[in-house]
Amino acid sequence: MPRFGPILRRSFYNRPTIEVARALLGKVVVHGPAAGIIVETEAYLGGDDLAAHSARGITDRTRVIFGPPGHAYVYFVYGMYECLNLVCEPEGQPGCVLIRALEPVAGIEIMRRRRPAARKPEDLASGPGKLTLALGITRLQNDADVTRGSLVVREPAEPHAVDIAVSPRIGITQCADLPLRFFIRGNRSVSGKRI
Repeated sequence: MPRFGPILRRSFYNRPTIEVARALLGKVVVHGPAAGIIVETEAYLGGDDLAAHSARGITDRTRVIFGPPGHAYVYFVYGMYECLNLVCEPEGQPGCVLIRALEPVAGIEIMRRRRPAARKPEDLASGPGKLTLALGITRLQNDADVTRGSLVVREPAEPHAVDIAVSPRIGITQCADLPLRFFIRGNRSVSGKRI
């Protein structure tokens, strides 16, 4: 496996969601032997953000979003895909970042076995449902502490500045015009609409 930098500390997540969504670009999600560089995120803010699951308040499903920062919120969508979110903001304040796309950097053969329909490496994790399949992330990782354990987010081995593009979020109907999707401009693993 390639070398990566240190695991992100809880303090990284304990700040405003939009700040975290932008700062996660270029970081590396590692789950077991598979890893990918985060190239696309979306911020979900809670409160008046009606697209956020937390807008309905604390439920059994959303409790993790209101919990301590630096935990995974993994949910099932469309009856077939799981999506990985990272909880932000101080405990009690809802906010999370959807990881929308990764650029594979480790465990690529394992990802190919998990995603046989992907024709090119940049298609292995180029969407929120694709990346969880490729990395083997399921609802079993819901509420996992991503500052330790088998599912973590790390600094890249050689951090460098990224060119961040911004657009409205994809595939939602409520609060759809908010500019809360962030992605690395020109990266081939970005899902959907590129700028």
